[in-house]
Formats: sequence, C-alpha cells, structure tokens
Amino acid sequence: MIPRYQTPEMAAIWSDQRRFEIWREIEVTVCEVRAERGEIPVEDARLIRTRAAFDAARVLEIEATVQHDVIAFLTNLAEHIGPAARHVHEGMTSSDLLDTALALQLREAGGVLRGELVALLAALARRAREHSDTVMAGRSHGVHAEPTTFGLKLLVYWDELRRCLARLDAAVAAVACGKLSGAVGTLAHLDPEVEVATMRRLGLAVAPVATQVVQRDRHAALLCELALTGAVLEQIAVEIRNLQRTDVHEVEEPFGKGQKGSSAMPHKKNPIVSERITGLARLLRGYAHAGLENVALWHERDISHSSVERVIFPDACHVLHYMLKKATWLIDGLVVFPERMLDNMARVRGLVFSQAVLLALVAAGAPREAAYAQVQRCAMRVWDEGIDFREALAGDPEVSGRLSPTELARCFDPRRHLRHVDAIFARTLAGDGEGTTRG
Repeated sequence: MIPRYQTPEMAAIWSDQRRFEIWREIEVTVCEVRAERGEIPVEDARLIRTRAAFDAARVLEIEATVQHDVIAFLTNLAEHIGPAARHVHEGMTSSDLLDTALALQLREAGGVLRGELVALLAALARRAREHSDTVMAGRSHGVHAEPTTFGLKLLVYWDELRRCLARLDAAVAAVACGKLSGAVGTLAHLDPEVEVATMRRLGLAVAPVATQVVQRDRHAALLCELALTGAVLEQIAVEIRNLQRTDVHEVEEPFGKGQKGSSAMPHKKNPIVSERITGLARLLRGYAHAGLENVALWHERDISHSSVERVIFPDACHVLHYMLKKATWLIDGLVVFPERMLDNMARVRGLVFSQAVLLALVAAGAPREAAYAQVQRCAMRVWDEGIDFREALAGDPEVSGRLSPTELARCFDPRRHLRHVDAIFARTLAGDGEGTTRG
C-alpha cells in the first residue's frame, strides 16, 4: 500500500507485529484449552503463556532461510519457551493458524471501517437536514428534469450507506470464523471440543466444516461489500465533480488557504479529492474480483489464494478507510451555493415544470396524448426561440382554453413539487440508530 493512503489504525492491524501477536495468542490459547482437558501438563501450559515471546525481526530472519512464515514463527517462539514448546501447534496445520488469525484481523479492521462509516453517515445526515429545503434542478441524462432539493440528494446517499453498514456488519460476522480441523478438515489430531473452546475464547465462530482452509466465499463476500461501499462513495464523488464544473458550480470542495489547483493556471480549484475517491473505487473492485478468483481452490487446498490475500486484504481495508475519511471531510466541508442552484434552474425558463402542466391539463379533461403534444409544442419553442415556458403556454389557445392564469401559475410553484420532502426525510430517517437499516 502506498504510504499516503495508509492510516495509522489500519497499519497497526496489518503490521507484522500485530500478526505475530495474534498467532501467539491463538497458539497459547489452544495449549491452555488442552491443558484444562488434561491433554498436556498444566504447568507446561503456564510456562507457554508466561514465556511465549517473539521478535518480529528474528522471525523474518528465520523465514529468509526456511521459506515458511509459520515455521519461522514457531521456531522463534520455541527459542523463548524452551522444552514445553513441544506442545505448541500440536495437531494443527499452518492454515489453522493463518485462517484463524486472518479472521481476527478482518474483524478488527471491520470495526475500524465501521467506525468511519458511522462518522460519514452522521455527516451526511447533518448536511441533508441542513439542505432539506435547498431547491435545485434534478437532472436525468444530464438534462434538467424537475425540482428537487440538495438535502434529498444527500439523503439518498445516506440511505445507501446505511445499507452498506448493515452489509458490512453481516460480512464481518461471516468472515469472523476460525478452524483447527487440520490438514484436510477432518479434526484427525484434535478433539472438536478443543476447536470449539478455543474459538469461543477468541470470540470467533467455528467453521462447521472445512478443508485445509476456511472456504473463501466468506472472504469474497467481504471484499465485494468493501467494493460496493466504495462504489457508493464513488457515486457521491462523481456527483460532486459534476456539480463543481464551472458551467454548473453548485457545490465546491473545501479549498484550503495556500492550496494550489494547477501548476500552470493559478485560477484553478479542482475537485481533486472527489477524483481521488473515484479512482480508488476502481482498486476496490479489482480486489473484489481477485477475492472471487480465490474461491475455487484445488481439492482440499492449494496456495494460489495465499499470495493474493497478502495484498488484497490489507490494501482493500487501507483504501476504503482512507476513502471513508476523505468522504467525511468532503461532506463536512462541502461548500454549497443555493443561489447558483436557483439561477441554473431558471436558465431553462420554467421547463422543469412541464409535467405539472401536463397533469393539470389531463385533470382539466384533456386526453393525455393531446395534452402531451400541447406541452411539448410549447417546450420546443422555449428551446428553439428562447422564450419563457409559461409565456409560451399562456399564448397557446389549446392550453389557455383549459387552464386559467391562476391554475397555470400554480403549476410553476416549486413548493407543490417538494411538498412531500419532509415526509420522505421522516420515513427515511425513522429509527436511524447506528447500524439499523430499511429494506
């Protein structure tokens, strides 16, 4: 992972030091469980707990010779423990240790991601409420459609990310699953109760059936969820990029004192953070694809997934955590220009109210196809002649013959379009406690 995208919290979780700490705890816990069952001497288990130590540099030094990370770790552990180390890793295979440790690391990383996602949700909810009545033109196909509010736009993102939070919780719970079932998953050398008791103490679920590894559908599901969360962040970022375009300029990223936007053009204020989020979302989709490729392994296991996972899990967690932090910063500090929103909406001379006129004509007795043709005819005059839409409608005898000036004016009141926004906010934010979601 490129250092600029690393966060201290994630770096600690995925460090060699933390990985070896988790390995040590797993191995010591297995010994303690076995001692309680009378399978190894209690005093040896106490010695293992007391003396189990490692030196990360020494482990890596040994690994350079033996070319096996688990053996290197166990060798260094034995250097500290002494003769009682004969009980360490007894009946286990490397993947018992690796997959159980990975489950613990992913659970820790998931907790960090969850915290940042909750912070982003809070920022979105605050800004959505702030701009619940900030009127702007909604757009479809990039063309002005009907009036909406900027707060409603943010509320949509809030609702999407709340679903992401629920899916993240489920995916982390599914991947927080370990095993001690041995080389082909048969529990040939350890009693099943050792596995159950060990996982209970570690706070993990037990894989009910496994090969040499915990099956990778669990891990692929988590990576897909990280990518999906990244896609929602990308959606937000792309919208900000579009709204910051010079010819639109309805919002703007925070631009700090002393910041520069271009080496050549001093006037530039570019949406660089939104563009960065957009690009990083592509990385997350790549990691998800690699995770899906890791599901199909040969027989009870090969190691084609192993080298991939050493990259994609730390990197995916780093990338999404960085994106979430930047997205929170972006939403918190986003500069909004309500007057510009109204000016832009006014540029189409009332065309955003075309459906309201269509429905009013139908309500007044006009056949829908005829009413559509009448409104479209007037709308095309606005595009072609640059006249005001309301003026074109008022001058059209087929329209004015059915709608009075008061009825026509009512069609151009944005409050009629937005009269249910408060209800949408209420039903969306209902029960918005942390971690809840609507279907």
